[in-house]
Amino acid sequence: MKSKRNFWDQFRGWFSGHRPPPTRATDDIEISEQDREKLIVCQGRLGYRFRDPMLLKVALTHTSGANHRLASNERLEFLGDAILGQVISEWLFCEYPRYLEGELTRIKSVIVSRKTCATVADQLQLQEVVIVGKGIGAKDSIPRSILSNAFESIVAALYLDGGYEVAQRFILTFLKDAMLEMVSDGVPINYKSLFQQVAQREFKLTPVYQLLDERGPDHQKEFHVCAVVGERVFESGWGNSKKEAEQQAALNALNSLGEIDEESMLEVDELSIDSKNME
Repeated sequence: MKSKRNFWDQFRGWFSGHRPPPTRATDDIEISEQDREKLIVCQGRLGYRFRDPMLLKVALTHTSGANHRLASNERLEFLGDAILGQVISEWLFCEYPRYLEGELTRIKSVIVSRKTCATVADQLQLQEVVIVGKGIGAKDSIPRSILSNAFESIVAALYLDGGYEVAQRFILTFLKDAMLEMVSDGVPINYKSLFQQVAQREFKLTPVYQLLDERGPDHQKEFHVCAVVGERVFESGWGNSKKEAEQQAALNALNSLGEIDEESMLEVDELSIDSKNME
């Protein structure tokens, strides 16, 4: 009797079997000797040799270093962001079968944030190989947003050149530590704990939480809380308990510092609204 293919093998097969070709709008781009050296170095760090080096060239090219917009990594960043979300979502779904949708969404929002992508970009030393215009500055002062975008663009380039499994392997190799750090002992992410780590790292201070308001009858109270670090007051949050409001305030603070993916924040808000409507 023939064994049935695992569902996830089929799922991955749908992606690997439908790889769209890269845009040919970049056919007129030339690779200089300096860029060629960067591509060789970058491929060594990625652990992958491109069949079409032009894909990697475009992935590393910021708009400031491109002859025209289609020669920059903007389109690849768009695709890479979607692939990154797909791989992380699949991994979380399989690894944590007992987590609810809201818990999975909250964890994902941290993992796919620009901050995490920029951290991985640092590990890959992308600041040494990205292609930027002269106005951007020296390689040690390249904005982290550019490095984060380059990382997502590389994900797309790997997908287009080698398929879904190549991109998936790359993402899991370089992001797995960050993913495991988000979840420990089967407990969903604690935003207060994460924000405290960030505040101590960035400001050398421990955040405090101020109760701004409370409303509603005793059996159905809502609490309004904000996080404060030094003299900086972050966006406040509401919750059905002080602890829940503090978690929401910490989440808002993380978002304002770029530690949380904004699109996933919207998903978290929608889930919160849905859960309240079901009560």
